[in-house]
Amino acid sequence: MERIDNTGFGNIKVIQNEGLGYGVDSVLLAAFAAGETGARGMKVGAKVADLGSGSGIVGFIVCHKVPDAMVVGYEKRENAIDRASRAAELNGMTDRIRFSQIDIKNLAVYGAELPDGKFDAVVSNPPYFKQSAAVPCMLDDKYVARHETTANINDWTVAMSQLLDKGGDCWLVHRPDRLVDIFEALRTNGIEPKEMQMVVPRAGEAANIVLIHGIKGAGRELKLLPEIAVHTADGNYTQVINTLYER
Repeated sequence: MERIDNTGFGNIKVIQNEGLGYGVDSVLLAAFAAGETGARGMKVGAKVADLGSGSGIVGFIVCHKVPDAMVVGYEKRENAIDRASRAAELNGMTDRIRFSQIDIKNLAVYGAELPDGKFDAVVSNPPYFKQSAAVPCMLDDKYVARHETTANINDWTVAMSQLLDKGGDCWLVHRPDRLVDIFEALRTNGIEPKEMQMVVPRAGEAANIVLIHGIKGAGRELKLLPEIAVHTADGNYTQVINTLYER
């Protein structure tokens, strides 16, 4: 089963699996990459790769927030590619965004040879959890979206590096408990972490989301941005989050 959801970002709609909708992490990533949370945002007219594009939500929001951005979404699940492509048509955005089916591990190997060439920028919301010893025989969309299956964080970072021109930017969202793995993978593959922003469920609580901006071939210097709280004490979205949702 699938549904069509209004995102609230202009007239943009997404077509989603009934059991798997996009979350605040996707909205945070797009806003972070657009420079709305304090990080250096992507340039007007940037050529952007969205790795693990899923429903296409991050790419759609980037197109909405960044004038003239052109996005290619890479995703391995055929059903997700189909939904995202139909949503691009529904939104009248096929001149600015399209989707290509490929496994991230293959993208890491062949990315530099793909006809799309190099990109100015990469955005990515990769799976957060390491592959467990017991992998389900039937991998549903929710499991694949949340767990490293065929590709780990190093593979995702290799793919980013393959696709980026020197000096190109990448923005990703992940979990703080994977920070050591992420930083190691980025530096190993020539991408220097330049800005980091923690996201907490509520003020005073431990962070459960981290936003990272890296630059390919940059020098070593990391800037810590002010943390973002998602909810108020009574459980509503904070004003910052409402602003990012354009409410």
